[in-house]
Amino acid sequence: MSLPAATRFNLFVQREVGRLWLVVWVPTAIFVLSVIMRYRIRNVRDLRRRFRRLVRETDKPILICPNHLTMVDSALVTWALGGPWWLVFHYRWVPWNLPEYQNFASVWLSRIAAWATKCIPIVRGGEREQVSKVLKRIQHVVSRGDTAIIFAEGGRSRTGRIQMETIAHGMGRIVNSIPDCHALCVYLRGDRQDRWSTVPKRGDSFYVDFEVFRPESENSGMRRSRDFAVQIADRLVQLEDKYFALQQATA
Repeated sequence: MSLPAATRFNLFVQREVGRLWLVVWVPTAIFVLSVIMRYRIRNVRDLRRRFRRLVRETDKPILICPNHLTMVDSALVTWALGGPWWLVFHYRWVPWNLPEYQNFASVWLSRIAAWATKCIPIVRGGEREQVSKVLKRIQHVVSRGDTAIIFAEGGRSRTGRIQMETIAHGMGRIVNSIPDCHALCVYLRGDRQDRWSTVPKRGDSFYVDFEVFRPESENSGMRRSRDFAVQIADRLVQLEDKYFALQQATA
């Protein structure tokens, strides 16, 4: 998991530049979500109370693994769990992200913005060596106290439900490679989100729930990583089933 010194230094510089701009870009992003787009998080006080209790009670490395329906899911998850000013004063909980290169980093201006907001672009389905380099960077930052978001599915779900056949094994690899790393499974869904989309509908309200656990496996190597990924996805499916059961009960 060791990275070249130059790579470690570049990640350190990227992290600290993000910290310097934090007081600008985090409140700005949340202003766009909450005021311009008029999004709302349901039961947000209880949700954040639960998350902050988790933060206080654990010193374990955490990898955030949400479901994936829109291109702004990572921003919504971060906002739902943290809130703007709490995040400003708890920088380690502003997660690193792995945006799709073509969506967020193919133009120089968006590439600079991504770099300054703790993003490491990745090419979905790209060369294995390049994907491995990106995952090693995430392993490095998470093992040193930061957190990161890796979506459980390889892309936005085309069915609107978690698809086990598209599970991203990279999340299992990262959790497996970091001693005692836990997965924070987050299920996020807009009330009017039937299927995948670019962004949620303006004015939508979001259901959010989460569970944290440490996957276990008697296997080793890649089999162990795959076992971890499947367990994380299974936990998300349980959260999804809980969501739809609640929707049916209140219909």
